Formats: sequence, C-alpha cells, structure tokens
Amino acid sequence: MEDFFYLNPKDKEVFAFTDGASKGNPGESSYAFCICNPQGKIIFEEAGYLGRSTNNAAEYWGLIKLLERAKALKLSRITVFSDSLLLVQQIQGKYRVSSPNLKPLYQKAQRLIACFDSFKIFHIPREQNKHTDSLASGIIANKIKLPQVGR
Repeated sequence: MEDFFYLNPKDKEVFAFTDGASKGNPGESSYAFCICNPQGKIIFEEAGYLGRSTNNAAEYWGLIKLLERAKALKLSRITVFSDSLLLVQQIQGKYRVSSPNLKPLYQKAQRLIACFDSFKIFHIPREQNKHTDSLASGIIANKIKLPQVGR
C-alpha cells in the first residue's frame, strides 16, 4: 500500500485527470480525480458526493478538489486533463464564465491555480477519461452518501 502513494521528492510535476457527474441536470452529483506520477502511476485518487448540482458545477468541483489535494501534497507543477470542454475553455480564458452559479467556482479554481509554479489544462475525449468517469459515476450509481463538500 505504501507504494501506491509513492512520489519521488524530486518529482514535483504530476499529471491528473478530473471529472464530474450529474444524474439529471441538475441532479445527484459527484466529482472524481486521480493524480499520476511522471511515469503514469496513480499516486492518489478520490471521488465524492456533492448533492444536487449541475454537471458543469460537478466538473468544477472535480478540478477544485484535485487542486486542493495537489496543494496539500506540496506539488508545484501540474498538468490536468478533463473531458469537459466548457471547463477547460473557461479555465484557459477562451470562454467567458457567464453562469452566476459557476463564477464563484471559477474564481476558487483560479485562486488555487495561482498556488502552482506551473499549471496546464487540456481537453481530452471522454474515452480517454474512463477511469475517472467511472469513479464519479460510481458514487451516484451506488448511492454512496459521503459528506457533501463545498456547501
């Protein structure tokens, strides 16, 4: 089990995948993320229940929870992959954040991003995000009621 969390102290750069899910929009929602070392090995993964939310808000919570964990792990360089084009384009500054529900989440994400020496985010097809998607979907499908976050 100790090997699962292995990150060489010199390896401050990680790769991460994030996702959010909502059964109904809005509906029961969850988030998930996994952090991988430079060799692609998962060093940390997490999924959580959000309560009633939109899919876009759940996507933001996936990113926010990922950034909070990466900060707690004292990581300095992070490259994120998400299948949410809206999230990626908004974080990259290519799309305007017009939803009043997403603005505070966007601002929170931006404050966390500022804590890193290097931050990159890329859009990937859903097929390339299957593991994280299954974590987020599994929380809802299995009716796992974990404590709500961010409320």
